[in-house]
Amino acid sequence: MKKTLIIAMLVALVASGVQAQVQAAFGLKGGVNLAKVDVSADAVNNYENRTGFHGGGFLLVKLTKIGIQPEVLFSRQGSKLNINTKSYDLTYDYINIPVMLKLYLAAGLNLQMGPQFGLLRDAAGTAITTTGDPLEVSKDTFKKSDLSFAIGAGWDLPFGLVVEGRYNLGLSKIQDNPNLDATKNQVVQVSLGYKLFKLGN
Repeated sequence: MKKTLIIAMLVALVASGVQAQVQAAFGLKGGVNLAKVDVSADAVNNYENRTGFHGGGFLLVKLTKIGIQPEVLFSRQGSKLNINTKSYDLTYDYINIPVMLKLYLAAGLNLQMGPQFGLLRDAAGTAITTTGDPLEVSKDTFKKSDLSFAIGAGWDLPFGLVVEGRYNLGLSKIQDNPNLDATKNQVVQVSLGYKLFKLGN
């Protein structure tokens, strides 16, 4: 009976110690995208960065120096396209779900990386065909999903503020149309966030 009581007390102490080290926070974030598509053909020089935006929510679960941060973000991406002295906009709207592993250093500074899964919501504008001609595109021209790898850094400031910079490198082709050059998403993101609710120390 005494051994059982001692074991139960030790388990309770360990559990309370672990619980005290675990932190959870839910917040909102948003910011600027500098987006471009990586093109496999020689026409890559015709594509330039396009300014977009992103916004959504995140959940941070932190245990001492390690954190896991899944997010759900609306992200406007795409590229600018120059053909024969004319400029076109190519716009992709995604619902992105990054799952970031965060390594905390000191004073809230952290390094982060992880996969990002994207669901295409809309697409519009002009792409370039394999023969170098412009082609009007729509959502049906592209794949419904996208896979990227994200890497970046962040800073958890006092009072719940969060600043992050991230680079999303596309791993999958965003379309299977044989008339279009194979392309992958590339997005640089700068975000400002705020932790609305926090649990733990």
